Amino acid sequence: MVMQLIAVVVILITIYLLIKKYETRMVLIGSGLLLCILSLTPLDAFTAFSERMVSSSLIQAICSSMGFAYVMKYTKCDMHLVHVLSKVLTRLGFFLIPATVIVTYFINIAIPSAAGCAAAVGATLIPLLIAARIHPAIAGGAVLCGTIGSMLSPGMSHNAFVANMANMEVVDLIARHSPYSLMAGGIAAVALAAVALVKKEYKMTVTSTGDTSSSSSTEAVRPNYLYATAPFIPLLLLILPFFDTFSSFKLSVPAAMLIGTIYALIITLTSPSAITKEFFKGMGNAYGDVLGIIIAAAVFAAGLKASGLIDAFISFLTHSPEFARWGGTLGPFLMGIITGSGDAAAFAFNETVTPFASQFGYEIPDMGMAAALSGALGRTMSPLAGAAIVCAGLANINPMEIAKRTAPGMIIAVIAVALFML
Repeated sequence: MVMQLIAVVVILITIYLLIKKYETRMVLIGSGLLLCILSLTPLDAFTAFSERMVSSSLIQAICSSMGFAYVMKYTKCDMHLVHVLSKVLTRLGFFLIPATVIVTYFINIAIPSAAGCAAAVGATLIPLLIAARIHPAIAGGAVLCGTIGSMLSPGMSHNAFVANMANMEVVDLIARHSPYSLMAGGIAAVALAAVALVKKEYKMTVTSTGDTSSSSSTEAVRPNYLYATAPFIPLLLLILPFFDTFSSFKLSVPAAMLIGTIYALIITLTSPSAITKEFFKGMGNAYGDVLGIIIAAAVFAAGLKASGLIDAFISFLTHSPEFARWGGTLGPFLMGIITGSGDAAAFAFNETVTPFASQFGYEIPDMGMAAALSGALGRTMSPLAGAAIVCAGLANINPMEIAKRTAPGMIIAVIAVALFML
C-alpha cells in the first residue's frame, strides 16, 4: 500500500514536469526507473527499455513513414498538394471553414505530423481564409482541427503500436477505427463552423493590413498536379487489397513507403543521392523522437507495474468496468490539453491498461485507439500544442484564442468517442 501511494506521488510529479515542458523522454524514463528502484526491481526498467528498442513492427512502420514524409517535404510534393486543393476552396464562402478542416484532415493522413501538416497547409489556407474575411482565430482553428486526420495514417505511431499489441495488420486496425476517427473529424468541422456562426466571425467587415500580402503569397507557387499525387501513393497501395480485384496485392508499410519515394524521385527528377539522404534522415529522427517516447513510456509502465499500482488499478476496473470507458478517454484527453501532447498519456495507458481490455468487456483495438484518439483531441484544444502554436503564428494571433474556438468540438468529440467507440 505504501509503495502504491509513492507511485501516485511520482505520477503527480511526472504530470507536473510534463506540464512544465521538461523533456518528455527524460521525465518518463526517470520516473519509471525511480519506481523500479524503490520497488527493489531496478532491472525491470532496463529490461523494458531494451525490449521496446527492438519492436520490429513498430520500427518498420514508423521509421519508413517518417522517411517518406521527409522526402515529400524535400521535394515539396506536400506543398503542391496543398496548393492544388486550395484552388478548389477559393469560392466556397462560409463553407470554406468546414472545407478547410476536411481538406487538412485528409492531407494530414499523407503528412502525419500535426505540426508539419499545420505548417504546410496553414501557410496557404490560413491567409486564404483571412482574405475571405474569416476571423484569424477561426482560420487557424480550421487548420488545427484538421490535424487529427493522422489517426488514419499507416505511419501514425499509435496505429503501429496498438496493431502490434493486438496482433493485427496496421491497415486492418485503421479500417476498424476509421468510422470513429471520421466521426471526430466531422464533429470538429461542424462545431467550428457553428462557433463562427454564433460569434459572427465570418464576413468580417474589417480585414487586417497583413491580409493582402499574405494572400498574395498563396499565388507564388504554381501547383504541379503530378507532384501533388505523390503524398497519397503509399496510402493507395495499402488500401488496394481491400478491393476484391487487388486482394492478392498486399504490401508492407515499408514497401509502400519505398515505392512512394521512388515514384517521387521519378516524377520530380530529384537527385537520388539527396532523396536517399532525406529518407534515412527521416528514419533516424523517427527513431529518436517518436520511438523514443514509446520506449520511455515502456520504462514508465514498468515502474508502475513494479510498484503494484497497475495491478490495483486493473482490479478496480475489473470490478467497476464503467470507469474504463471514461478513464481511457478523458485521461489522455485531459493530459493532451494540459501538456500540449496526448502521446505520453496515451502510450502510458496503452502500455499498462489496454492489454487487459477484455477483463473490462472491451477489445484491445477499440480501447487502444480510443485512448490515442482522445489524446489527439485534447492536444487539438491545447494552446501549448506545437500545431496550435504554428497555426497561431501564421494567423498572427494568440494560441489561446484558437484553443477557445476548437474546444467545443473537441469536448463533444471525446464524449462521442467514449460513448460510441467503447
